[in-house]
Amino acid sequence: MNKFYELENCKIRVDLEPQLIRVYSDAELWRFLDGKPNLRFDLLIETIKAAYQNCYGKELNITNDSLVVEIVVHVYCDYIGLGFNRFVRIHWVQNLVAKLLKRAEIVDCGEKDVDSNRWIWDYLSKFKKPILKLLPKNLNATNLKNH
Repeated sequence: MNKFYELENCKIRVDLEPQLIRVYSDAELWRFLDGKPNLRFDLLIETIKAAYQNCYGKELNITNDSLVVEIVVHVYCDYIGLGFNRFVRIHWVQNLVAKLLKRAEIVDCGEKDVDSNRWIWDYLSKFKKPILKLLPKNLNATNLKNH
């Protein structure tokens, strides 16, 4: 189920499926996170989990910190890849990075039964604070993301 959540004047795109949410690392998410990721992630995760509960009548079985870390890592990889392609002008390398960016732009967060990588995000969730510091303070000001 494709949904858009109006949060802080940004339209955040999220898909809900049984045991899975999908968050899109697009310009609106970047604008939403810009400068206040700690507060904004709390709002985003609470909103998504409440919508999931309303839709499926049960709680999404993923910790908030695990969700945050997975989203941050995807957004950061998206940021690095877009920046790389802005400066490296070797066509075949840009094509390779573009393929990797497609994977970074869609953040599939599934429960353990459907996401074989959940254990990685659960483990990394212990390091949420330093991982959050990876995001640039002015993420959207980079003008790397325009869609």
